[in-house]
Amino acid sequence: MTSWCVFDIEGKEKEIAELEAGSAAPDFWSDQAAAQAAMQRLGELREVVDRWRELEKQASDLSELSELARNEGDIDLETETQAEVDKLAARLDDLEFQLLFSGEHDRRSAILAVHAGAGGTESQDWAEILLRMYLRWAERRGFQTDVLDISPGEEAGIKSATIEVRGKYSYGYLKSERGVHRLVRLSPFDTDHARHTSFALVEVLPEPERNVDIIINPDDLRMEFFRASGAGGQNVQKNATAVRITHIPTGITASCQNERSQFQNREAAMKVLQARLMEIEMAKKAEEQAKLKGEHVAAGWGNQIRSYILHPYKLVKDHRTGYETTNPAAVLEGEIDDFLRDYLKSTVRESNP
Repeated sequence: MTSWCVFDIEGKEKEIAELEAGSAAPDFWSDQAAAQAAMQRLGELREVVDRWRELEKQASDLSELSELARNEGDIDLETETQAEVDKLAARLDDLEFQLLFSGEHDRRSAILAVHAGAGGTESQDWAEILLRMYLRWAERRGFQTDVLDISPGEEAGIKSATIEVRGKYSYGYLKSERGVHRLVRLSPFDTDHARHTSFALVEVLPEPERNVDIIINPDDLRMEFFRASGAGGQNVQKNATAVRITHIPTGITASCQNERSQFQNREAAMKVLQARLMEIEMAKKAEEQAKLKGEHVAAGWGNQIRSYILHPYKLVKDHRTGYETTNPAAVLEGEIDDFLRDYLKSTVRESNP
């Protein structure tokens, strides 16, 4: 069957057998974190294999029906069988799309952060436009979102914001957005309406699994509590419910001020902190893999991935894949699936030349 070898179903079945045998060992649950990770992996493998085995059986049944219809000259049965074959082909296309989500963490929810670049109000407004674009995209796909932290701009827009995007494969989709996004437009904040170029940095992290991916020593944390702020910096809460957590060994910080309870903010900030620490570990692995794959380019200010040009012409272009569209209005309303898909396909081509 098409893609059968690519998905390595036999290899996955062998891994399932090994995991099942391991889970039967008397000391399997002595390491809770490792056991949970193994059981999750087992569940994921079973889901994939069961789906493909079911597809294989349906294909075999339809092949027999099709041959029977031809031999007996049963036109009605042929038509009915062809309709089922078309449905099966559509399912196969959907399953083949899973090739684009082959990363270790692609099935997970995502934590996405947007940071305004240098340029004051212009870049802060651009950062807010990008945040809105991702919220609209998530809504279109049926993903749930939660704004964990937001720092308003001085006059307009935002300095930074962190959101959680919950839904299967949301990280697999959004990981392609990591990097610098550039906007060229006539400034709505300039009395001369001069053309301005603004930049914003997008970070995308896989949501960590508590006590599985990253284990943090409580003694390594410093917690601060403060009042959440609204636009312009004014306080919007009387109680200090906002939380900032610093991981002392690395200096990494995470905060949450989503107008909820102090406990909920602390839990959300811990989730972001774990994700950032996990990203460090992922970067170390990527550097090792880069020695085999060639140059590795990390997401940062020097790596512009996409340009959104609103003047003197209209164009959105991804600089990694060359994919472009002349409808930036639709893109900024959240219609970014074509960019995501094209990037994911390019990564598959690179890993399977």
